[in-house]
Amino acid sequence: MNLPDVLLKLSFFVFTLLITALLSRVLSLLIGDLFREWAPSLRTSLQRLASVAVWMVGLIFAIGLLGLKTDLLLLLVGLMGLAVLLALREVLENVGAKYFSDLYIPFKVGDIIRVGGQSGKVIEINPVTTVLLTKEERLISIPNSVFMREKVVNLTPHVWKEILIPVTISSSLSLPEFESEVLKACGRFRRYLDERFPPLLTVKGREEKYVNLILTLMVKDPSKKEEIVRELNRKISEIEKNLKRKK
Repeated sequence: MNLPDVLLKLSFFVFTLLITALLSRVLSLLIGDLFREWAPSLRTSLQRLASVAVWMVGLIFAIGLLGLKTDLLLLLVGLMGLAVLLALREVLENVGAKYFSDLYIPFKVGDIIRVGGQSGKVIEINPVTTVLLTKEERLISIPNSVFMREKVVNLTPHVWKEILIPVTISSSLSLPEFESEVLKACGRFRRYLDERFPPLLTVKGREEKYVNLILTLMVKDPSKKEEIVRELNRKISEIEKNLKRKK
């Protein structure tokens, strides 16, 4: 293979990676627009998954342009993925259940719940299990997958009033400014909220590129929960976009 052919293939390789990066960005923005009324953490997870999928396809295509065979690479990736899934099936089942529990938040640390004949106060929620403290001061560790199969009863007083909205934002944004705008947006629903408990935005966790937050509200009328959550998710998405434009 002569030098011009090598340079041409390298050019196509780099061009393919640039196109892949562009498509990944466009798809992420498109998902953000299409699902702006979804919970922000769910929307962000979907954006990440789509980005990884685009990059995998783009890299395999780019390697093919170099003249290298990708059949073996695809086979190895498939076999490795299958082996990992089989080896970690139970762990992934529990982690997946924890993920969906975080999205829909049927309970949180400090709540009193009953599930599968067991009841107690939630003192820890980790990726694999949820730990309860019973009245007899015994610790019960329940696999998170149980919460996807069994009926969960939250026995915490006034829990029906509470709205918990998970929020995920870029760590590059100003958290105080974001909090101020979100709390202003909550003011639109003042007539539906319990004035004794003002809206509260707290940090749940930090990652390198993202900050995970929880917006807590207390409502007077539980029939308004769905409307409030839908409108606030839409407004939070707009706030995040506006703050990104200011940068």
